[in-house]
Amino acid sequence: MAVGKEIRGKIKSVENTKKITKAMEMVAASKMRKAQERMRAARPYSEKIRNITANLASANPEYTHPFMATAKDAKQNAVGFIVVTTDKGLCGGMNTNVLRQVTQKTRELEQAGTRIEAVAIGNKGLGFLNRIGVNVVSSLTQIGDTPHLEKLIGPVKVMLDAFQDGRLNAVYLCYTRFINTMKQEPVVEQLLPLPAKALEADKAGYGWDYIYEPDAAAVIDELLVRYVEALVYQAVAENLSSEQSARMVAMKAASDNAGSVIGELKLVYNKTRQAAITKELSEIVSGAAAISA
Repeated sequence: MAVGKEIRGKIKSVENTKKITKAMEMVAASKMRKAQERMRAARPYSEKIRNITANLASANPEYTHPFMATAKDAKQNAVGFIVVTTDKGLCGGMNTNVLRQVTQKTRELEQAGTRIEAVAIGNKGLGFLNRIGVNVVSSLTQIGDTPHLEKLIGPVKVMLDAFQDGRLNAVYLCYTRFINTMKQEPVVEQLLPLPAKALEADKAGYGWDYIYEPDAAAVIDELLVRYVEALVYQAVAENLSSEQSARMVAMKAASDNAGSVIGELKLVYNKTRQAAITKELSEIVSGAAAISA
């Protein structure tokens, strides 16, 4: 039964694959909970620093930080992209979806004669940007399961300094936003100049007054840099949470598919075995009939 032996080998192989995907699903589920807790813990800080920045900016209308002003004095027609992806695969179409959005946006800008520069956070994005020929000015890979702000600041600061110096007209932040375990949304949003809507002060019946040390401009400068860094950190945290959720769902689907394949192979094996038994019985009956005749 050479055919039956081959089918048994396939069943064993698929069963081993199912064990691996099931283990990866359980690991991703465990990491997903931690990533979601980390992401939700960072949201209050981002919201609070946004409120303080908005009120400081509205309290000093005579001073406009470069991050808030449109880059009319940009020396070159160029746009920057901060692309956040994963270091590993096996997470469904998550990276594909966000990189498709990035490709669409870059093509629109290139057709308008705009030069593109990029910062790649994550190995998948770095490889993709290199393949399509985008100028990658800095990168960060092997982030791990826990993002650290001090590691993110270096690569991102290259892009922020370029915008402040007028070498870039705008900077876009590209990542995957976590909606829920079953849904993640690719996002390409403008990071710089900061949209006016993002810095709208809360409409309250009172005004905020501040005592600045050393002066208002220095405080606003420092706070806006921290605000932008908080946005990037939040994007990385959202992306990590989306990664683990997408991987858990993908591995569950792979495990289910492996179970279906095993069932189909066992059915084929049983049919093949039954056919072989029936053939042997037919041969025995035929032989017995020939001898008795």
